[in-house]
Amino acid sequence: MSENASSLHFLPWSVRPGARTWRCDPAPAEVRAFHAALPDYSPTRLTELPSLAAELGVGRVFVKDESCRLGLPAFKALGTSWAVHRTLVERAANGVEQGPVTLVTATDGNHGRALARMARRLGQNAHVFVPQGVHPQAVAAIVAEQAKVTEVPGPYDEAVRLAAEAAAVPDAVLVQDTAWPGYEQIPGWIVEGYSTLCAEIDEQLAGEGVAEGPDLVSVPVGVGSLAQAVVTHYRSRPSERAAALLSVEPEAAACVLESLTRGEPVSVTTGDTTMAGLNCGTPSSIAWPYLRAGLDAAVAVADSDSARAAGDLAVLGVSSGPCGAAALAGLRVALTGVGAEERRTALGLGPSSVVVLLSTEGPAANPHSTIGH
Repeated sequence: MSENASSLHFLPWSVRPGARTWRCDPAPAEVRAFHAALPDYSPTRLTELPSLAAELGVGRVFVKDESCRLGLPAFKALGTSWAVHRTLVERAANGVEQGPVTLVTATDGNHGRALARMARRLGQNAHVFVPQGVHPQAVAAIVAEQAKVTEVPGPYDEAVRLAAEAAAVPDAVLVQDTAWPGYEQIPGWIVEGYSTLCAEIDEQLAGEGVAEGPDLVSVPVGVGSLAQAVVTHYRSRPSERAAALLSVEPEAAACVLESLTRGEPVSVTTGDTTMAGLNCGTPSSIAWPYLRAGLDAAVAVADSDSARAAGDLAVLGVSSGPCGAAALAGLRVALTGVGAEERRTALGLGPSSVVVLLSTEGPAANPHSTIGH
């Protein structure tokens, strides 16, 4: 059960003692091999930023830079490529005639573009539903991948509902990166696809002399699918030295934080945020058990926090959009201000700790990031 730190009521924060002792099964090993065989695959950069380590009072800080992943400006292509591959293999195994299929999804931008790219490459069709608030340039990028786009005059959850309806016809498949009861297999494959990112971090840290892995990983959260993959990776290890895991959401759409605080999955009414890819009101049903059991803490940040973080990362040579920079913004909020020492202790951080920030997108993924910079 989550324990909300009532003494820190001014800070949107939830902490769960004992998360580091929880264990689960690992992701399938063949995911990494699949990605490595793709023609445009290469590991994304893991960049060390000593000035951030000094600022945050830890030993070393690394940023996993997802601003160019399989030719796209965000990490999402890892999940969609594996899920589409598994979907088409499954259809063939079930004897479904192999004509073109329409891959349907709802998106805040990056997932839909990645799905459209995969569909185009594989000779399939794509139909992408986009909620209110997604920047026209992000919509244009999906259209440029030759997908049909339907703009929805409502929030993300409404776009998901309409996409599911549109996919309920022959020769269409919903490839959605959130799950709900009755729709969990394909979202599960998407989560598996993200495991490649974590496997790369292991190898890259080992190359930097950190073979035992990080002490803390900070991960931006929308519906929680990437966070589920991160929890799966770090909580499936036999290691005595488990990493602390911190989730970060926009204050305008903190569905995971609210769910952790209440101890059950809940939907929240979302507001406007420049962190468009994280503007989600309902946790994924398959992610929730992992988030509840395996996250050490959750925090919500303001748009101004992520904007500042993105600007600071840019100065340090890391291209990060508002969603990607949320990882730094969230850790900063947790480690500063009244109650910071209590939160630092809850996360197990000390002066020699190694921290990894997941910067999940570059500025090109979310044109809002250029505003005011």
